[in-house]
Amino acid sequence: MVDPLSDVIRLLRPRTVFTKGISGAGAWAVRYAAFGHPSFSAVTEGRCRLLVDGQAPIELEAGDFVLMPATPGFTMSSLQAATPRLVDPQIAPAPGDEVRHGDPEAPADVRMIGGYFLFDSPDAALLVALLPTLVHVRGVERLTTLVRMLGEEAREGRAGQNLVMFRLIEVLLVEALRSLPGDQAAPGLLRGLADQRVAAAMRRMHGAPDRPWTVAGLAQEAGMSRSAFFERFSRAVGLPPMEYLVAWRMAMAKRLLRRRDIPIDAVAEQVGYGSASTFSTAFRRHVGQSPGRYARGAAVESAA
Repeated sequence: MVDPLSDVIRLLRPRTVFTKGISGAGAWAVRYAAFGHPSFSAVTEGRCRLLVDGQAPIELEAGDFVLMPATPGFTMSSLQAATPRLVDPQIAPAPGDEVRHGDPEAPADVRMIGGYFLFDSPDAALLVALLPTLVHVRGVERLTTLVRMLGEEAREGRAGQNLVMFRLIEVLLVEALRSLPGDQAAPGLLRGLADQRVAAAMRRMHGAPDRPWTVAGLAQEAGMSRSAFFERFSRAVGLPPMEYLVAWRMAMAKRLLRRRDIPIDAVAEQVGYGSASTFSTAFRRHVGQSPGRYARGAAVESAA
């Protein structure tokens, strides 16, 4: 069965950048400016407080996992009140050093493993917009295990490290996102996939992007009237059905064009356009440049 969640994560092309042990003791608070890249943390001991901009505060405890696909500004602190110390998220600690907040000599009140990574996809902003701002999962041991494995791989530097970490990050993303109840998520991919009828249409779009889909045709796949489907899809996903379809087709087209071994007319056919000229017009409108120019630019970037 086609899985839109796996499709989106594959297109995001995550790659690991950094993992680190973090601990805190006494009264402490740190304030991070918006980072923009995805970050995660798993609490292994104790408790602390997390306040993400625009979200309700969360008291984190051992066994909790947090993922922020586009990491807005946030404050992390002890349960005791403290004045936040500003931290530049662009500056990583020295390799091998644990990040300690608060009293450096006292026994730790909380320990966690944190990290961030990048998305290599040129469509990252569009695809990340379909994901929740904050994923908070409690009591899923598999997530903590995956984070520990990432930390071990980063420290040990064994042969095949890059591939192992790439795969672990993919699995971590899937596990975290599917652990969040979709019907409680904000409008986006998870909310859409939690709706059985909307999900049926999404799977058809992902499974056969070359078909000449219409709202009426997608509504039929969902077993709904055209108007009811349009409203339900837009409310759940946050985009109208055809806008979502075009965005998905263009993301696929970019991936194909970056391969440089597929002619533009073949790319057009694979993403549902009857001619290269029709595809080129749609691509230029969506991306801001022609498919040929985009492919040449991707070739220059990969050669650099």
